[in-house]
Amino acid sequence: MRSALARIGSAVAVAVVLTSCSSGGDTEKRKGLAASAVCGGFAKDAAATAALKAATGSERFDDGPSKPQKALDGLRDATRAPLADSYRPLPVPYCRLLPAEGGEKTLIVKLSPTDKAPGLTPGHAKRVTSYASGLQAFSSSELGFLYFPCDLEEPAHDFVVEVKAWGPPGIPEADLAQRTRLITLANAVARKVSAELGCQGDRLATGVPVAVPNPSSAP
Repeated sequence: MRSALARIGSAVAVAVVLTSCSSGGDTEKRKGLAASAVCGGFAKDAAATAALKAATGSERFDDGPSKPQKALDGLRDATRAPLADSYRPLPVPYCRLLPAEGGEKTLIVKLSPTDKAPGLTPGHAKRVTSYASGLQAFSSSELGFLYFPCDLEEPAHDFVVEVKAWGPPGIPEADLAQRTRLITLANAVARKVSAELGCQGDRLATGVPVAVPNPSSAP
């Protein structure tokens, strides 16, 4: 009888330990990463951290689906030869964030190489705010674009980096503060990527980019 009780007691103890470990793991998973730590730490400065929290309404994140190294490798490939007019690489998700607590308030930042900034049509200009950073930067309340030049030493080829920042869906179109948050995050990613690639003359703003009048043609 004592032997049987001892075996039962041991089994219960093991179950308690396993449950405790599992619960602890789940807690850590739910806790997620701080805003300043996601996607290689692009949002370490105060402006980017505040923008990320306000844009998503979250304090902790899961950045598991992000592919920062793949995105950077794609840009490095663009330095090896001039971009062909008939081909443009698909944008790669440098950072894809999910709220640690769950929900659909995602943030996605994608990178791709291009040869110039696009300018704005009159119709498009009515729906976005432009900002002083890089060659061109503009944003609606759901999607921000930033273009910056990456000038490199020979034999590498110069090119332009396109940064797209998608915010959570359902934000009112007239939310001007959300536009500034998205372009602040795009700018923070751009600054980190520029440093990683060794770009010269990127013209990127520091902190929160300042709103400027919309251009009507490509710079």
